[in-house]
Amino acid sequence: MNLYLVHCGFYDASVCDGLYESHVNFFVVAANFEDARMRAKAIPEFQNKKMHVDGLQEIRMVDGYNIQLEPDVMKTNQTEIVNFKHRDFAPKPTIQMGGANV
Repeated sequence: MNLYLVHCGFYDASVCDGLYESHVNFFVVAANFEDARMRAKAIPEFQNKKMHVDGLQEIRMVDGYNIQLEPDVMKTNQTEIVNFKHRDFAPKPTIQMGGANV
């Protein structure tokens, strides 16, 4: 399995009547590019916002460090992303686990 960044676009009618395309990135673990695209399309937020996939990247190495994925049987189907928002007006940092914020 490999790590992929999936760059998705969507039009939000609540922002300028949907005139401009907005974007979001999802990280998914998949066997190949097509599998990554299908896994992104299964994400509820992707479906709710009627998103489309603009591009995919397989992440193999960053700054000389290999990316090695190890399964954790205790956390099957969970995602943990630690966010740091540096602006004063941004919400406090959260950890996303399995679609829920902690």
